[in-house]
Amino acid sequence: MTHDHDLVLRPSAAQTEAALNPPPGRNGGDLVVETLSGLGATTVFGLPGQHALGMFDALRRSSLQYVGLRVENNAGFAADAYGRITGEAAPLLLSTGPGALTSLAALQEAAAASAPVLAISSQIPTAGLGGGRHGYLHELPDQQASFRGVVKSVHTVRTQSQIPSALAAAWESALTAPHGPVWVEIPQDVLLAETSLPMVTPMDATPEDVVPRPELTALAAHLLSSAARPAIIAGGGVVRADASGKLRRLAERLNAPVVTTFGGKGAFPWNHPLSLQSWLEDRHTTDLLEDADVLLVVGSGLGELSSNYHTFKPRGRVIQIEADLGKLESNHPALGIHADARLALSALLETVDERPDPTAPERVRTLLARVGERIAAQELTLEQDVLASVRRALPDGSPSFWDMTILAYWAWSAFDPRRPNTMHSAQGAGGLGYGFPAALGAAAADPTRPVLAVSGDGGALYSIAELATAKQYGLDVTWLIVDDGGYGILREYMTDAFGQATATELARPDYVALAESFGVPGIRTTPGTLEADLSKALATPGPTVVLLPAVLRMFAPTHLDG
Repeated sequence: MTHDHDLVLRPSAAQTEAALNPPPGRNGGDLVVETLSGLGATTVFGLPGQHALGMFDALRRSSLQYVGLRVENNAGFAADAYGRITGEAAPLLLSTGPGALTSLAALQEAAAASAPVLAISSQIPTAGLGGGRHGYLHELPDQQASFRGVVKSVHTVRTQSQIPSALAAAWESALTAPHGPVWVEIPQDVLLAETSLPMVTPMDATPEDVVPRPELTALAAHLLSSAARPAIIAGGGVVRADASGKLRRLAERLNAPVVTTFGGKGAFPWNHPLSLQSWLEDRHTTDLLEDADVLLVVGSGLGELSSNYHTFKPRGRVIQIEADLGKLESNHPALGIHADARLALSALLETVDERPDPTAPERVRTLLARVGERIAAQELTLEQDVLASVRRALPDGSPSFWDMTILAYWAWSAFDPRRPNTMHSAQGAGGLGYGFPAALGAAAADPTRPVLAVSGDGGALYSIAELATAKQYGLDVTWLIVDDGGYGILREYMTDAFGQATATELARPDYVALAESFGVPGIRTTPGTLEADLSKALATPGPTVVLLPAVLRMFAPTHLDG
């Protein structure tokens, strides 16, 4: 008896002929790029280095698009954004030692935000593996150890025959919910040696679904259907799972108000009658969520920012749907459901009852009015006007990438992303320098839409070298730099805590002249002309820098009573 899978495994005559007669002049690097192509990759990011040259030489014999950045950490941020935008694993090619280590902060952000990144690093020659000190350039006694606490999985290759399987296993790991960065290291001699192995053909590395247990979703559906005051917190897991449509249908069926976390921006329509928007750092919002008798948390670990700095103390029953097992019930006792958000929401939609509640929209309107009154009392017109100008200038379908800067902190709470998976920031790990290189990765992923990056002058200096990348590849990114003369948010924190700020003031360049020295147009704008200048820049193909000299203030801490 012949089974279908037997037919799949039997090579054709042409496949046999190709396997017996591989093209000459290939090395281990070719096995890397052939495997990436076979897995479905089309674009790779990175930076060459001495031990990694076999991989980079092989790129010219492949159809992969290469986007080379100037700093490994920025290449990691670009790959992170590519993964977020496409939902595909973004290959990141790195060298050994210093080159690899420089990517660590970006990989930490990818891990915190569940962005699929396939980092492939070179390693010292095979003879040097296994500890000891052999005196190789770039040598680390245990390179894996530097990454094991950051990425989802690590994979070391020792022979050429291991390359396709190791990369396939890493690819599957990166794309298994929760998505995340993975690490593969390949010794220099393995990459450089000529290979007689057949060319790598397309491979299936489809990740396993993280399926909810039916008895748990049945109980969750019962609790939600019979709740008096249900509410929903939607996190980044909803966005990564492409589950915003299912979330909306569930909320409408339950008449449950929905707040999105800062990582979950766009998971629920901003102006929907049930939308509490993203005002998580506000006591009024915290009070409403605490008052819910059943609170559904989807795709969030309820970490520091999502719990209003751990002041959130739910009084009702909590249901937590989370693909990351380590985050399940890590901060609050709950009915924990380990599952991909999309699959769990689908299961709930099949069993939950309609729950009429004409009062829910009114409770939402009342909450948002209280938030608005609170902000209005703080005389922050400049900040609100600047954010509104950015929103009006940015086309609805265009993604935006925000560095750790005061305007981004405002955007977390107050910016309407308008579409799912369009607003991204570095709030997962909180490192500086994310906005601009991430925007470059998004522009490489989808050249049909202009992309916005937002940085402060401090964060901008982390990634200024990538203006050369933007110019070289003609990437359609408009970079808004808000120049307040230093690390503005740290200046506020230190002044509030100690009465004065230390180490926050910065000498900085003329950003407009600096951009122009890279061949990138620069515009100096004002709050009054920001909308027009941004709109023009976003409508102009290629990179542009828009500089806004302005000192913005944060709204007052809102996790305190009063």
